[in-house]
Amino acid sequence: MRAVKSRGNKSTEIRMLEFFRTKKFLGWRRNYPVFGKPDFVFPKKRIAVFADGCFWHGHCCRNITPKNNSEYWREKIRKNKKRDREVKKHLSEKGWRVFRVFECRIKKSRYPTALIKALG
Repeated sequence: MRAVKSRGNKSTEIRMLEFFRTKKFLGWRRNYPVFGKPDFVFPKKRIAVFADGCFWHGHCCRNITPKNNSEYWREKIRKNKKRDREVKKHLSEKGWRVFRVFECRIKKSRYPTALIKALG
């Protein structure tokens, strides 16, 4: 699990980057200094996009907990989900629209309609 990096993940961020380029969505930034460290930010539209891995963020498509050290992983994922909610609340209060796109949706190229409309 140590080998999994939080940036530049091919199954999430790189595919999402390809999606933005294919749809010609302009104005995105990476590593933008905003609370919660979104993967992509559209500063002029005040849109923050998180490309989340299903395992790490407890998405319902991956109800799998590793057998080794299972209590640690349950707690880790619970804390990640709690942090996700806090980040969304904080950014929303500051006037940002927050979108979380899970890995399984990115792999199937099924992006949220609301995100596409907001960027279009």
